[in-house]
Amino acid sequence: MAKILLVEDNEMNRDMLSRRLARKGHEVLLAVDGQSGMEMVRRHAPDLVLMDMSLPVVDGWEATRRLKGDEATRHIPVIALTAHAMSSDRGKALEAGCDDYDTKPVELPRLLAKIELLIQRAAGRTAAEAAP
Repeated sequence: MAKILLVEDNEMNRDMLSRRLARKGHEVLLAVDGQSGMEMVRRHAPDLVLMDMSLPVVDGWEATRRLKGDEATRHIPVIALTAHAMSSDRGKALEAGCDDYDTKPVELPRLLAKIELLIQRAAGRTAAEAAP
């Protein structure tokens, strides 16, 4: 399965979601703020990032912009996770560079479908880029 970085400052959300993802066979890495999330991405090159947008130190919006602005990490899909369910929040997440958006509380089947789709797309891009 996939290596997923969960960037979430709320301990209860982090624990619940990481356990559910691990039960589905994913390797889950954890970060508690945007700065450590960016460092974890560079250090561990996850297949996908689940990014809370309301984070301390560096918020999820800025962390995503920086990751997507970096040639070494821009290919890694990012799903914004937020309790804000306004249509403008989805647009704001996509403008920041997120590949998708999901609201809290998380509906696991819906989130898993998004994760699978983005990982498949990223794998397809990687294979196409590697082709002669």
